[in-house]
Amino acid sequence: MTPARVAPHRRYLRVLSLLFALEWLLLAIHPNYRSDWLLENVLPVLSVGLLWLTVDRLPLSRVSYTLIFAFLFLHEIGAHYTYAEVPYDAWFRALTGTSFDALVGWERNNFDRIVHFLYGLLLFYPIREIYFRVASADGFWGYFLPLDFAMSTSMMYELIEWGAAEVFGGDLGMAYLGTQGDVWDAHKDMLLASVGALLALSIVLAINLYLQKDFAREWSDSLRVKHARPLGEDEIARLWRRKHGPPRP
Repeated sequence: MTPARVAPHRRYLRVLSLLFALEWLLLAIHPNYRSDWLLENVLPVLSVGLLWLTVDRLPLSRVSYTLIFAFLFLHEIGAHYTYAEVPYDAWFRALTGTSFDALVGWERNNFDRIVHFLYGLLLFYPIREIYFRVASADGFWGYFLPLDFAMSTSMMYELIEWGAAEVFGGDLGMAYLGTQGDVWDAHKDMLLASVGALLALSIVLAINLYLQKDFAREWSDSLRVKHARPLGEDEIARLWRRKHGPPRP
């Protein structure tokens, strides 16, 4: 994109970055567990840095930037309190005089579950935009690959949590893991991220079905076989012949 066309996206990213920096600074003051706060902030800081490194070559839509920062804003709340101790129920009681957990029948602090669901819901579209623009993943693959990415990265994050708990151990490891005694916590988190991504996929699919006139043709073309010949050992043999010529008699 030309500098003139990138400029609005840079300005929008700058505004969101400044708002995020303000929240980050406020929530950096006296977090519940400083060590856990530091661990939780590694990925957000790297993510914002990556967005700025790529803004000129790959400026995302303002929709994508908004969804990414909405997720980061929520993550910073979890980082400040630790996910298992975010006092959302106390905030709800202060506003309404009623316990939200009692209202919906929750017996644990489910802020982590909400954010895992929102990971899939909010980040599906930015992931899809990158796949579509960089990898030309259109049609079926423009929906399946972002879903697969959201699901697999959710699994990877659970492995990172497990690794951090093993390495650091003690209170820090348990605070970062945040299972609250549920042996199926990681499985439920991955499920919720997948459900969130599936919901976002359904929304994007419905919009494109309504607006995109060549939707059926694009979907069909994406599933058409592009390279008829097998790969594997056949491709190795072809490459070998290309490099060394046909075998001598």
